[in-house]
Amino acid sequence: MSSMLYSGIITLIAEYFLVRNLLTVADYEREFQTEEMLGGIADFRLTSVLLFVLFGICLFSLVFWILQRSSFVYISKVSETMRAVSAGDLNAEIEVSGDDEFAEIAEMLNAMTEDIRALMDRERESERTKNELITNIAHDLRTPLTSIIGYLELLSRKQDLSEETREKYLEIAYTKARKLQQLINDLFSLTKLSYGKMAMSVSAIDIVKLLEQLLMEFYPNFEQAGLTYELESSVPALMITADPKLLARLFDNLINNAIKYGAEGKRIRVSIRDGEETVTVRVVNYGRIIPAAELPHIFEKFYRVDQSRSSVSGGTGLGLAIARNIAQIHGGEISVTSDLSGTAFQVVLPLHFDFNKETFANGLNRI
Repeated sequence: MSSMLYSGIITLIAEYFLVRNLLTVADYEREFQTEEMLGGIADFRLTSVLLFVLFGICLFSLVFWILQRSSFVYISKVSETMRAVSAGDLNAEIEVSGDDEFAEIAEMLNAMTEDIRALMDRERESERTKNELITNIAHDLRTPLTSIIGYLELLSRKQDLSEETREKYLEIAYTKARKLQQLINDLFSLTKLSYGKMAMSVSAIDIVKLLEQLLMEFYPNFEQAGLTYELESSVPALMITADPKLLARLFDNLINNAIKYGAEGKRIRVSIRDGEETVTVRVVNYGRIIPAAELPHIFEKFYRVDQSRSSVSGGTGLGLAIARNIAQIHGGEISVTSDLSGTAFQVVLPLHFDFNKETFANGLNRI
């Protein structure tokens, strides 16, 4: 658009001088007009007008072409880049120069390419995660199932086993079956949480009382692991709006995780701090430090710090992933730090959770 404007201005200036010359000729004609000159002057007028129009068109076209030449080259580059992108080269970018309409188009195309590249990366990551999840599920289902089948086969084939041995094998098979059941239940819960299929019943709940009750329920586990626990709260009672069952599941998973991996530290500390609009709960164990490189992955499904698929800990590898999902659908956050001062899982929840479709969907989008 600017090129046409500049071309028009230059053409008008040039034609202005032509008109001035023609007016000078016309003045001369009026002053020195003779019969002999009339015919030639008439022809000169017609020829001058035609040349004047032709010159204006040619001048306008020439100036427009000169000014637009760089734009034509730029359009060619844009077209070439678009062909590269359509052929699958998502790293192709257009060099943005200037601040005209073509530069704006180039920026939009670069942004579109970046969005496509990000979408493709997310799809690849989703596919990788899905394949990894299937592999982990298959492994964690196969391990206890193989063990159960093995012990049941021993019981059915060997009739000469002592009663004590039979009871031992049955107890092992039963324990493995319970673990298999727990894994299936955790998978089912995680799926419902991730896809918004978990029914929520939100009400007011005293989070201090909830944690006191959970810690008391875990007392036999603390005794067995040789652990002691302490609960600290900045207030004697604190009411928040949440789903009581899901919130209990969240802290149940965190306390259970602290018992499994914090036995070396001999104690577990749970603290509650109220804020203006949020409550912060920290579950700290003093066991082995989690390497810094492992911390970003700690809430991933089936992730274990030692990367082993052994069942020594008795966990399913889904507890922390479920805890994260529960925190997020409540509009909260969960994080972890691990250093010489201990391994701390911190949960920040809003005091007043407004449960509706919009907030629930926002929580799911963050999962």
